[in-house]
Amino acid sequence: MKVILFVLAFIGAQVIHAQELQGKFTVVATRVSTQVDKKVFQTLQTALNNLINNRKWSNHTYQPQEKIKCNFLLTIDEDKGSNVYKASLTVQAARPIYNSMYESPIINFQDNDVLFKYVEFQPVEFNENRVQGNDPLAANLTAAVAYYVYIILGMDGDSFAPRGGDPYFQKAQNIVNNAPEGSSIFGWKAFDGLRNRYKLVEGLVDSRFTLVHDAIYSYYRNGMDNFFDNESLARTSLYNALGFLNTVNQNNPNSMIVQFFFQGKSNELLKAFSKADQQLKTQARDLLIKLDLTNANSYKELK
Repeated sequence: MKVILFVLAFIGAQVIHAQELQGKFTVVATRVSTQVDKKVFQTLQTALNNLINNRKWSNHTYQPQEKIKCNFLLTIDEDKGSNVYKASLTVQAARPIYNSMYESPIINFQDNDVLFKYVEFQPVEFNENRVQGNDPLAANLTAAVAYYVYIILGMDGDSFAPRGGDPYFQKAQNIVNNAPEGSSIFGWKAFDGLRNRYKLVEGLVDSRFTLVHDAIYSYYRNGMDNFFDNESLARTSLYNALGFLNTVNQNNPNSMIVQFFFQGKSNELLKAFSKADQQLKTQARDLLIKLDLTNANSYKELK
């Protein structure tokens, strides 16, 4: 009997710890009219936290220490009436670095095109077989959240194993291909602006961008994870990652995926190359200025 109870307890523990994310979802609605009951957004926040943390997103079992730390911030920008809201969604996720207490950013991105409908206590669910749900506007928020969960899982997977993120990027692409549609819904189509969900996942599944996966693996597993044991090897691997991305950029100028990769990494890169020998430091600086235009002035410090 004790053995049976032990086995059941073990299985229960595995179920409890099966989820992949250690996430925090915050909804901010300070810009919404005071006529709207703000309790609605607290209810929505609770439901979204349950969605990301309690849903099983993959077939893999994650131990508590392996869960991916992430933050989602949904900022309600406008009340469109009839329980419809326009919002921006900020997504951040980090990856622990071997033999250190440091966590390296794998995603730091803001999506400004999230339009959705929400009535308090309505189910906040995601069904990958029915991405549009019964109401495209109601489903648009959960589709966007699920999309970025799979992007997080994919980036994390790529950082630990060559092409380890492929299954998750395919799931993200499936959401794009079956995304909610409507005259006021944006972000899922190739022509919905210069930076959108379509173009982001394109950079992760299209064969033209294959070297992006080599860059992710080289940057994290061969680079950041080696700083404790071999700084020289680690910096060389970081530089190799920049080389892969430079080739991608030359073949596909101004591609979104290259810009996406660098968001949130400028301080990390500056510290990583600050102690490099002069030749490597100069080479890294020149590539960084070319690839990460937003932070070009910062990289000029690498003299």
